[in-house]
Amino acid sequence: MPPFSSNPLNETGYSRLFRRYPGLFGVPFVLLIVGASYGMQQFTQTRYDLHSQKVTAMSKEQELGLQKNRKQFDIREEYFKLSSTAAEDWEPKRIQRPKGVPEWGVPPEEPPQKKP
Repeated sequence: MPPFSSNPLNETGYSRLFRRYPGLFGVPFVLLIVGASYGMQQFTQTRYDLHSQKVTAMSKEQELGLQKNRKQFDIREEYFKLSSTAAEDWEPKRIQRPKGVPEWGVPPEEPPQKKP
């Protein structure tokens, strides 16, 4: 008689069933995934319904009301607003140009020749 028996003492019905049919082990996982997808369907549909309520076409009366209450845009006013705040924050400074580069940064037509 062998020192260890081949049948364990506390073998349950599930362990025998899973040992006999190993593919059956994944069935609860698949059922959970499929059930969760059907369960989440209602939440997803609510999300898309709320989004479609926010993005709707405007009627002609609403468009006219928006155009009537619109503030007039003046490019000069915006320019002065931006330039007044920019003048406080920084000051433009000239830097020294490398030798051989003209004042405005345009490279010369021919490269400078080195003298021997």
